[in-house]
Amino acid sequence: MSLMQTDSDNRRPNRLAKEKSPYLLQHAFNPVEWYPWGEEAFAKARDERKPIFLSIGYSTCHWCHVMERESFEDASIAALLNEFFVSIKVDREERPDVDKVYMTALQAMGQNGGWPMSMFLTPEREPFYGGTYFPPESRHGRAGFPDVLKRIHEIWTTEQGKALESARDITAFLREASIAGGGSSGAPAGVQELCFNQISSTYDRKFGGFGDGPKFPRPAVFNFLLRYHARTGNPIPLEMVAQTLRAMASGGIYDQLGGGFHRYSVDGRWRVPHFEKMLYDQAQLVQTYLEAFQLTGDPLFSTVAGETLDYVLRDMVTPEGGFTSAEDADSPRYDNPRESGEGAFYVWTRNEVMTLLGADGSFVCDHFGVEEEGNAPSDPQQEFIGQNILYRARPGQAAGTASATTGDDLRLSEGKKKLLAARGKRPRPPRDDKVLTSWNGLMIGACARGWRVLGQESYGRAARTSAEFIMANLYDPFSGLLLHRYREGEAGVEAHLDDYAFLVSGLLDLYEASGDGAWLTHATRLTEKQVELFADPVRGGFYDTSGKDATVLVRMKEQYDGAEPAGNSVAAMNLIRLSRTIDRPDWGTMAERTIAQFSDLLGKQPVMLPQMVAAMGAPPRHIVIAGDPGTPGVAELIAVLFGRFLSDAVVMYIPSGGSGEFTPFIRSLPASSGEPAAYVCRDFTCELPVHDAPSLAALLDRPRS
Repeated sequence: MSLMQTDSDNRRPNRLAKEKSPYLLQHAFNPVEWYPWGEEAFAKARDERKPIFLSIGYSTCHWCHVMERESFEDASIAALLNEFFVSIKVDREERPDVDKVYMTALQAMGQNGGWPMSMFLTPEREPFYGGTYFPPESRHGRAGFPDVLKRIHEIWTTEQGKALESARDITAFLREASIAGGGSSGAPAGVQELCFNQISSTYDRKFGGFGDGPKFPRPAVFNFLLRYHARTGNPIPLEMVAQTLRAMASGGIYDQLGGGFHRYSVDGRWRVPHFEKMLYDQAQLVQTYLEAFQLTGDPLFSTVAGETLDYVLRDMVTPEGGFTSAEDADSPRYDNPRESGEGAFYVWTRNEVMTLLGADGSFVCDHFGVEEEGNAPSDPQQEFIGQNILYRARPGQAAGTASATTGDDLRLSEGKKKLLAARGKRPRPPRDDKVLTSWNGLMIGACARGWRVLGQESYGRAARTSAEFIMANLYDPFSGLLLHRYREGEAGVEAHLDDYAFLVSGLLDLYEASGDGAWLTHATRLTEKQVELFADPVRGGFYDTSGKDATVLVRMKEQYDGAEPAGNSVAAMNLIRLSRTIDRPDWGTMAERTIAQFSDLLGKQPVMLPQMVAAMGAPPRHIVIAGDPGTPGVAELIAVLFGRFLSDAVVMYIPSGGSGEFTPFIRSLPASSGEPAAYVCRDFTCELPVHDAPSLAALLDRPRS
């Protein structure tokens, strides 16, 4: 399926044909009379007193494609929607504010969330019923979509009062939830220990990860565990992360040929993935693998981080340098391009591998678990019968990296190259090429740190190019406002808290990696605008939205660090980092109030917000580098810093001939004329400067009281 259906079959386009979202364009030739989210649709619902059918999804969502093929392309189902409802399509990635409101409502109805999300609203946009995927007829305990539509129409016609009462109750719950919390003086005592205990109680000691399956990478959990290990010296959290990362890197969730991670594993062993690839997963997991490498020195972790960055730079960058959003789980089958299937781009038969690799075929098949009958016969969707998903069946063997030296390493490396080249001739999964400010912020940070930890300048260039692209195309220097989405030369959609917070985080990482003060200046100005737009002056913390868009039913505050961290969690960390870097104690206080806003939840279920817990508890440490980062001596000092896990420190720079322009306490530190220097400071008291890499390493590695 292409991202946008053409009118070659003479079908009439609907109103979505004028949109920029790839997801909306996928539905532009459905017989459903779709509207985009906006006043035109709401006015029609009010004028005709019809309920709204709201369908929310995203372009790389497998079950969204299934529901489109089964229901939204079906003329009889479209006729029901067109007669009884006003139908609205929303891209959850383009409008996370709308998605958040109705996902919270769906969960309040006692249902599991997911996409596609199918919600029924009053003309005033208040929800009264909802679900996720509905099949075209009743099966497997799920009501058929036509039956659901007829029943909702019947209720709206004969029992509208009950529907309206339900809508009012759910909306009241949403409004109450949006203002809950606040008033506490700080985070509860023992929150880090409680968070660790809650996480470890679900740990899978056999296969790594948490729970039995399906298993989702949740980088916020890894971030907390690594920092908890560093602060307490407890080896168990590091062991949990390391085992999980090794299992993921060996499993089918990792693209063994092209690098990068699929969205999640449908089983408990990381073998069978859901094949979509999301930018936010690549960005966060790169950071996790880099930090694990810093803590353990395991070359597997640096290899996976580098391969994932290489994948992103190869396949998820626009010509202008912005990072694109995702690659689809579905793609045309290479043996029958008229049909599409999930994972078709990635799976192999044993005969294909043997034919391509000849004498080395058996060795490579054994390494990747390739079987004659296929290695995923238990797949419930019957997608992979007879096919093989590559995973490292013998992870203790050669890895086949680009720097292979042993005989087995070389054989495996050459085999991977041939398989990758052959795969490259298959029809690729469709790519969602919209550029999102928030996700680019995450990737900027990953590339910046990858540059310094792995020593690859190309990653630094990619970070700078993306940051320059965002600031040139999605930022208005006069108003200080960001926009959320860019595609095909057009920027649009009001930016939300995540956009500001994630971008600021990435820019701070880029400053620490490059020493270029311009990125720190941008991060500071964006934070000032974030405070202006989103801060809750009464209860503390930040709203997810500015409140300017009256069509959004409720201003929410995300309370879960999921596939992406909550905006408040990242904002709290940013405020702490900035308060130490530019001498803004008021921002430190604001970070404390942000954490206090969620004190009730943190006191009971800190596992919901591990990224926020990770922001807590580290006493301030500054590492100040005097000299120009591009000079050899300074570069060696920087390499020492990024060779270590220094999560409790901020890195600052005094350029040659300059002074500490950001924080008063470093203005007294002399900049060496021509001689590099590094100062390690704790609680604003600095050690004597050191001037070479071994001395800095010894100072950083010295046990601290």
